[in-house]
Amino acid sequence: MKGTKNLTLFIVIGIVLVLVLWGCGGYNGLVKQDENVKNAWNNVEAEYQKRADLVDNLVATVKGAADFEQKTLTDVVEARAKATGVNINADNLTPEKIAEFQAAQSQLSGALSRLLVSVEAYPTLKATEGFLRLQGQLEGIENEIRNARRTFNDAVNTYNTRLRSFPMNIFGGMFGFKQREGFKAEEGADKAPKVDFNK
Repeated sequence: MKGTKNLTLFIVIGIVLVLVLWGCGGYNGLVKQDENVKNAWNNVEAEYQKRADLVDNLVATVKGAADFEQKTLTDVVEARAKATGVNINADNLTPEKIAEFQAAQSQLSGALSRLLVSVEAYPTLKATEGFLRLQGQLEGIENEIRNARRTFNDAVNTYNTRLRSFPMNIFGGMFGFKQREGFKAEEGADKAPKVDFNK
């Protein structure tokens, strides 16, 4: 009888130990993936900052064309100020904050696109070596931004999948882990832009 009680006690203790060790491993895995999401977000911000830094040089180069449209330049400078003014802490990546960040960055992208289209009317500016170099750098940075956003979304997906999988969903909830939001396509991105050369 006493041997049966001891065996039952050892089995219960063994099961508890297995659950504790398994829970620790799961918790540590969630922490690692959460840190991967934060790191990926920091990389996204770094790429956007590189673009913001380049915009100053681009605007300064374009200002050299004395008759260039000042409103276009003003729009770019204002959009850059808004885009760099939206800072999000990697610990607080709420859908609302990401949408605010994305909207500010989209406004800067639009202003840059209008600037580059306006430059077409200034052949001497378009042909300057400094402008061409900056334009090439801007295109490279836009690609890096897309890659950083893709990496961020992959990290968020991996984290959310693990967090929502049973039984991690129980442990995750107990320890305060929450789902993360990734970047989404901008509104209207599903429609091809219309090109009209008569405007």
